[in-house]
Amino acid sequence: MDDLGSPATVASNGPNYFGFVIGASLPVAAAAERLALAWDQCASTEDGSPAAYALERQASTWLLDILDLPGQSAVAFGTSATACGLSCLAAARAELLARQGWDVVNDGLAGAPEVRVIVAASTHVTIRKALQVLGFGWNWVIKAPVDDKGRILLDELPEMDANTLLVLQAGEVNTGEFDHFFSIIPRARAAGAWVHVDGAFGLWARAAPVLQHLTTGIEGADSWTTDGHKWLNTPYDGAMAICRDPEALARVMNSDAAYSSASADAQKNLTLEFSRRARGIPIWAALRSLGREGVADLVTRHHHQAQRVAVELQAAGFEVLNRVVLNQVLVRGTDDAATQAILTQAQHSGTSWFGGTVWQGRPAFRISLSSFRTEDRHVDELIALLRRIGPSGEGA
Repeated sequence: MDDLGSPATVASNGPNYFGFVIGASLPVAAAAERLALAWDQCASTEDGSPAAYALERQASTWLLDILDLPGQSAVAFGTSATACGLSCLAAARAELLARQGWDVVNDGLAGAPEVRVIVAASTHVTIRKALQVLGFGWNWVIKAPVDDKGRILLDELPEMDANTLLVLQAGEVNTGEFDHFFSIIPRARAAGAWVHVDGAFGLWARAAPVLQHLTTGIEGADSWTTDGHKWLNTPYDGAMAICRDPEALARVMNSDAAYSSASADAQKNLTLEFSRRARGIPIWAALRSLGREGVADLVTRHHHQAQRVAVELQAAGFEVLNRVVLNQVLVRGTDDAATQAILTQAQHSGTSWFGGTVWQGRPAFRISLSSFRTEDRHVDELIALLRRIGPSGEGA
């Protein structure tokens, strides 16, 4: 496996990888995960693993504190933002129906009142996937119009009521932009709607004082999701579903059995998995190692690096398409052919890597900064590479 597999790995844990908002794994987080694997515990309940139960509870407390979210919220450590988003959306539907006297857990959906789902037209594919798995046909999901930054247009937000599930974004996948939480969430809550925030990487902006203004009002939502392997730089297969009402999440995720009952805050009663490993342990290790200041410094550093990349590329003649409010730099060359040529040359350079995307119907490429290994000198190398290639794609 080492002889054949290792040469075929992708250097996504290196300092020159700028694709897909992928952080490297902090050594302490990787070590904690390896130790947890060596323990070989079923981390479903306190009985199954007292150590894992205690560590994940502490990680939950720290997470809510550093993100300044309601302290009574449940935190479920799942496999991914997709799975965690599915859990939150399932809890949202069950709670909205319960308020109308319908018990979806026992009575299912046949004959149930309709739950309307509103998402941004630019919503991430993981939200679409979770909704589809839950039976919300994509053609029936309401797509709210967005502005040129990917944010829901306030004046064109569809009407909401007590049957509405509204999904907002903290960190649009291309531009890094944030919906207007402080304006939208109070309106949604007044209508009786459930608000879920997809914050796979953007929710971590809340941990950095210079970026907290982007998340003003986000604490008023009902549920949130975020990833560990992005800005927290933990190993893969670790994300978080956060739900203001623990009972709402436990209502649809509970897996108590005659031979295995546990408290409502047991992870098996909050996540999709019954038998599970302790995905919260690497998150505990990262938070304990970095602390509040360390997480803030990491997020702030990448934000400043992204802004510098944007300034330098604009000066070199590239078209920067976003405001760089976070860690994403969205770029085009002089035309579509040039954009593709730039992307191809960069990906084959052997020095840096980033991916392509489509923005407003045209090709672009996206530079994402989130690895703790990426220092300013690596950003210098990236800028130098793109200058050599040039905005026409003909220079390298």
